Amino acid sequence: MSSSATSRRNAVLALFATILIWAYSWVVMKQALRYAGPFDFAALRYLFGAFLLFAALALSGQSLRPPPLLLTIAIGLCQTAAFQALEQLALLGSGAGHVALLAYTMPFWAVLLAWLLLRERPVRRHWLGLVLAVLGLLCIIAPWRGLGSGLSTVLAIGGGVAWAAGTVLSKHMFRRHAPSPLNLTAWQMLAGALALGLTARLVPQRPISWSWAFAGILGYSTVFASSLAWGLWLFVLQRLPTTVASLSSLGVPVASVLLAWAVLHERPSLLEGAGIVLVLLGLIAVSGVQLRRGRGIPPARLEDQR
Repeated sequence: MSSSATSRRNAVLALFATILIWAYSWVVMKQALRYAGPFDFAALRYLFGAFLLFAALALSGQSLRPPPLLLTIAIGLCQTAAFQALEQLALLGSGAGHVALLAYTMPFWAVLLAWLLLRERPVRRHWLGLVLAVLGLLCIIAPWRGLGSGLSTVLAIGGGVAWAAGTVLSKHMFRRHAPSPLNLTAWQMLAGALALGLTARLVPQRPISWSWAFAGILGYSTVFASSLAWGLWLFVLQRLPTTVASLSSLGVPVASVLLAWAVLHERPSLLEGAGIVLVLLGLIAVSGVQLRRGRGIPPARLEDQR
């Protein structure tokens, strides 16, 4: 086998591993709530994650100097603190697959926020994606059945909006100041982690039940979901076409739903399944992925993945 074929095969394997790591992290976040309050867990996860990213910066010889501080803090508050706090709260009252799917409506909100904040007017495929997303969300939420988990649904979608705001601010940061992705990710993660830590001190929660199980959950979230998957993602971006890499973000919510079904026994209904399909079709439309051509939008940076 030629070296290029071997490299491509390894990149495909890394892509599948990345999808599974990020998808399973939603199951792990749900399980973490058995041992800790939502804010305590989120703060610990991202404090340790930021430490690992700063270590990676030092080992790679990159600058430890922060990007423009105010904008970096704003990104961290949206992309790490608000996103993670809202999604962890949503997991208290709803299933991991359900919450993950609603969080991954982020691209739809990013289109709207980019229109409002960056003057990037949506094109036809964006509107098509938004219509499909609305139909899909109606199937998933099914408001005609009563909103038994309505608060969790609102929180999960709110987390997606916060993630989208962080994504738009990150895009503005890269346009204006061009920091390295690793540097910006480390600093915004630290800012968000500190905000989560302050929230954890102010908001009453259940005490942390330290155990080997919780240590394993925290280790997975920190080492695998926040660090290893990032390195695998960079490996994928260097070796696969942009279309293939872009499709990976669509695989995460699907795999999350399937893993939540297998591990947590959260079986989606037929109507929810139809909603999942519609949301994914909307994501394909918004992302600009063209299945018959070797082109697509440039894949998202780390900040746009979970």
